[in-house]
Amino acid sequence: MPHPHTPALLTHDWSMGYPMTLRSVRLARLHNAVLHGRVVGHELWLRQAVLEDGRLSIEVSDPVRAFPEVREWAGGETGRGLLVVSRIAEELDWFLREEVGKTVRARLAAGT
Repeated sequence: MPHPHTPALLTHDWSMGYPMTLRSVRLARLHNAVLHGRVVGHELWLRQAVLEDGRLSIEVSDPVRAFPEVREWAGGETGRGLLVVSRIAEELDWFLREEVGKTVRARLAAGT
């Protein structure tokens, strides 16, 4: 399991919570998040931050402790989000959260 990196200084920061319902998927996608697993009583959290060096950090936290596999897309409506992110990100890592679930973090180069 990768370990979180020392955080860079932030210049802009934004985060949002979403109820774990199918209606949240569209809203989350509008905010650059992904389709998420549903666990009653928990939310998906999305955090976007522009780092001091100009890179964009995107973190998606959900209550599921398993990391999804990055696989080639086989068609259909789902399954390509993490694949796309893995191809455009400079860094892609994840870590378990102490209270519940995990956070997947991608860092993109400035101007990506």
